Amino acid sequence: MRSIELLVPAGSLEILKTAVVYGADAVYIGGEAFGLRAKAKNFSLEEMREGVSFAHSRGVKVYVTANIFAHNGDLPGVEAYFEELRTVGMDALIISDPGVFRLARRILPETDVHISTQANNTNYETYRFWHDLGAKRVVAARELSLQEIRELRGKIPEDMEIECFVHGAMCISYSGRCLLSNYFTGRDANHGECTHPCRWNYAVAEETRPGEYLPVYENERGTFLFNSKDLCMIEYIPEMIGAGIDSFKIEGRMKHALYVAAVARTYRRAIDDYRQSAELYRKNLEWYKQEIGKCTRREFTTGFYFGKPGAEAQIYGNSTYIKDYVYLGSIERTDGAGRGWLEQKNKFSVGETVEIMKPDGRNLEAVVRAICDEEGHSQESAPHARQKICVDLGMELGMELEPFDLLRRRDG
Repeated sequence: MRSIELLVPAGSLEILKTAVVYGADAVYIGGEAFGLRAKAKNFSLEEMREGVSFAHSRGVKVYVTANIFAHNGDLPGVEAYFEELRTVGMDALIISDPGVFRLARRILPETDVHISTQANNTNYETYRFWHDLGAKRVVAARELSLQEIRELRGKIPEDMEIECFVHGAMCISYSGRCLLSNYFTGRDANHGECTHPCRWNYAVAEETRPGEYLPVYENERGTFLFNSKDLCMIEYIPEMIGAGIDSFKIEGRMKHALYVAAVARTYRRAIDDYRQSAELYRKNLEWYKQEIGKCTRREFTTGFYFGKPGAEAQIYGNSTYIKDYVYLGSIERTDGAGRGWLEQKNKFSVGETVEIMKPDGRNLEAVVRAICDEEGHSQESAPHARQKICVDLGMELGMELEPFDLLRRRDG
């Protein structure tokens, strides 16, 4: 069995630390330029250095995205950016553009290069091409089936790594190379500015009858005809490993810490359980599904892994998320007596029951006994986003409450 890496997204330094603590073998992040998530918080150089230091101290790798498709005017900036990255100490760059790849190999020759899914990597000759140029890893296009990946694994060098998405949002366009955003809004998806028009509501009009919608929709509000379900392969870890995949990638650099922690923790346990025994994995399958279901999500699909998806892989009625739990915050420090300090993310109140989500897989319930602000003044609720507060969850928790525990509450 090949060594399996769990690769987790991080859109901020806080989320990077969460991903590391909750089971990532590697995290991928974006800097403030030349990545495909311009709307994510992203990392300054100083934050990158701190994140790399935190991850490396715990044996976790850090990959930095530089996966735009560059125009002539971008190249001087890319070159200067790679010069700055010399001081960061990341483990690899994720790149799509061959020109950007050449700059990376010249300026950062000791840094591994991974080829992004944006490069449309659909066959073994493409993998061989990138291997000959010095790439260590290629991220498979989302359009590949497990059968194709197995065949690919057998036709590429043994030291060439295959990375595949296992969980998260699917793009309607081929390997994410979408023109809709640019067409409708002037914001280029391939420069990191996608407005996600695939999630918008559409109807069809006939050219000679402007304003008259044709009856192709599922309800009176129209149809979300580009709106894909989310990928989830938690039930197919054995098949993914059997295909020869080296890195299991979670999508979501725009997601919050609760999503990252819940997905990372669940896939970490599923991978580890299967490596111990197939029987243990099957035994805990319902727990994995239950925990994944607690994330903010859309309905799930297996994407292209078992053949080309049909109508059942789309969501035609709406573009809303399923949200069963609300993220309240991450514990920053404790006093050993059931009190913890955190930056509040969503409103909760004294007397409510909350769930403490721990990196080791446990979920502990607790009643909120008291809430205080930074000056120690009591308050009945925490209604202000990003307020620094202390929450008392009861003496009986004692040393159970620890930094990086996440608080969540059942929604409704």
